[in-house]
Amino acid sequence: METKNNPQRIEAKPSFASGQKPMTGAEALIRCLENFGVEYIFGLSGGAAIPIFDALVGSKIKLILVRHEQGATHMADGYARATGKPGVVLVTSGPGATNTVTGIMTAHMDSVPMIVLTGQTISPMLGKDAFQEADIFGITMPVVKHSYLVKTTNDIPRVVKEAFYITSSGRPGPVHIDLPKDVTSSPFTGETLDPKMDIPGYKVPGKGKKSDILKMAKLFQGSKRPVLLVGHGAVISRAGAAIKELAYKLRSPVTNTLLGKGEFPETDPLSLGMLGMHGTAYANLALTRCDLICSIGSRWDDRINGNPAKFCIGAKKLHIDIDEAEINKIVKPDAYCVGDARLIVEELVRHIEPLDTKEWLEELEGYKKQHPLKFHSDRGLTAQYVLYELQNVTQGRATISTDVGQHQMWSAQFNLAIKGDRWLSSGGAGTMGFGFPAAIGAQFGRPHDLVIAVVGDGGFQMTLYELATVYVHKLPVKVLIIDNKYLGMVRQWQELFFDNRLSGVDLEGNPDFVKLAEAYHVKGVHIDKVEHVRERLEEAINHPGPVVIWAEVIKEDNVFPMIPAGKSAYEMIIEPPKKDQRLEKPSGST
Repeated sequence: METKNNPQRIEAKPSFASGQKPMTGAEALIRCLENFGVEYIFGLSGGAAIPIFDALVGSKIKLILVRHEQGATHMADGYARATGKPGVVLVTSGPGATNTVTGIMTAHMDSVPMIVLTGQTISPMLGKDAFQEADIFGITMPVVKHSYLVKTTNDIPRVVKEAFYITSSGRPGPVHIDLPKDVTSSPFTGETLDPKMDIPGYKVPGKGKKSDILKMAKLFQGSKRPVLLVGHGAVISRAGAAIKELAYKLRSPVTNTLLGKGEFPETDPLSLGMLGMHGTAYANLALTRCDLICSIGSRWDDRINGNPAKFCIGAKKLHIDIDEAEINKIVKPDAYCVGDARLIVEELVRHIEPLDTKEWLEELEGYKKQHPLKFHSDRGLTAQYVLYELQNVTQGRATISTDVGQHQMWSAQFNLAIKGDRWLSSGGAGTMGFGFPAAIGAQFGRPHDLVIAVVGDGGFQMTLYELATVYVHKLPVKVLIIDNKYLGMVRQWQELFFDNRLSGVDLEGNPDFVKLAEAYHVKGVHIDKVEHVRERLEEAINHPGPVVIWAEVIKEDNVFPMIPAGKSAYEMIIEPPKKDQRLEKPSGST
C-alpha cells in the first residue's frame, strides 16, 4: 500500500541491452522526490547544483525560483507548517548553501519538517578549498535533525527515503543532504528507487506508557485550579480535538504558547490566550494561582518561564512531550509521559473525572474583566488598532504569518487563532525576515486560503525581494507592514531598562513602501489615519492579487503586559511604568 512514508516500490534498473541511457543520480533524486509526493521545490540555482536543476526539467515537481536562499528556506518552512508535509529546498554549494543556515536554524528551533538539498563540489576536491566549496555538512550539524554527505550515486534513494522518514517522524526537524556534482552527474545503476530502510538507534515514541498516563490522571484528582498549557507539539500532532475534549471534561482553562496558538481555539470561553513575556495578564495571573499545570507539547521555554524557581509555585506540574530530552530540562515535573501528544491526551481523557472548577473559572473571568488587552486611540494610529481591525475584518479565517518584534506580540494578542496551522511565527529563533517568505510558502500549500504576512518595517526589508516571487506566481499574499520607523522591541528595552539610550534602532531612510511594491508590479495601499484603517484593509483583502499594506503607526509605543527576562509571572508589569519609575535591567535576552 502506498503512503507518504512508504511510497510505491519503483524498479529503476536501466536496460543497457536496449541501448537506453541510464538515469543520472540527479534524475534518480528527482524521481524519488516525486515518489514522496513533493509538489514544490523552493530554490536558487548555481554551478554545483546544475545537474539537479537540469533533472527538474519536465518533472511533475514545480520549481519556485526565489531571489535569495534564505527566502527559499522560509518558504519551505511556511509550506510545511501550513500543510504538515515537509518543505523542500534546493540550492548550490558555498555561499548558496551557507545562505540557508538561518532558515535551517529557524526550522530546527521550531521543529519543522524540511529537506535541504545542497549541491557540492566534486568528490575529489572535497576539503581542498575548491571554488564555492564550504563544509556545509559541518556548518549545519548543530541545527539539523540529521545530515548526509552522499558519496555514492546508488545511495541516493536510500538517503532520500531515510531523510523523509527522519524529518517527519517523532519530533520533526530539518534534514540536510549534501550532493557532490560528480555524484549527481554519474549514472545510477541501482536496482530500485525504493530500497529497504534501516536506521539503527532511531526510535519514534508513540502512545506513551499507560502507567505514566495513569499517574498524571491521578494527580488531576482533587485539583481546584488546573491549567492546560498548549504548545507547538500539540499543533504538530494535531491534538486539538483531544485537548478540547480534555478541557471540557475537566472544565479547565487553557493557555497557549506563541506557537501553540489556535490548537485550542482562542475564541473559546475556556481560553486564556497566550501566556508568557507578552501574554495576557489573566493567563499570567493564572500561573500565579493554579494548583496544577499540564504542559502538552511545550518545552517550558524562557519566554513563558523566565525563572524556573518561581514558576507556578506550589502547583503540580505535568509534562507531555515527544522528545525525552525536554523532560526535566527546565522544569522538574511531578509526572510526565513521553510520546505523541494527541495519542497521550486521547488516552488521558479516558481516565480523568470532571473537576469542580466553578470558583476558579469565576476568578479568571474577573481577571479578564479587570485586565483586558487594551490600547489608547487618542495618540494617533497605533499598531494595536490596526491589528484589532484586522481581526474584525478576517474573523480568524486568515492564515497569519509574522516576523519578530513588537508587531509579532501585538498580533499574537489581538489576532485570535482558531486553528493551529493558521498561525505561523518564528518562535525559538526569533528570525527577522521570516514572515513574508513563510506566507508565500503557506500560500503555495493552501492556494485558496487568505494568507496575510504581518511584518515590521525592519524585518520586511530583510526579505522584501521576494515580492518578485509573489508577482511571478500571481500569489494573493497580503503583506501588512507595521511601520514605526524603529526596531521597536529593542527600542522598548532600551527605553525601559537602559535609560532610553537609543542605539542602533532608528530606521531613518525607510522607503515609500507603496512605491516599492509598485516597482515589483504589486498593488500598494497606504494607511496613516485611524479613519482609513477598516476601509483600506478591506480594499486590500478583497483585491484578487498580492497587496502590500503600509501602515504608518506612532513611532514610540510599547508592548504590555510584560514580564522582564529572567523574571516570573509574579513580577508581571501590566501597565506602562510611570516616567520617573526605573526598572531593573533584565538578566535575559530580548
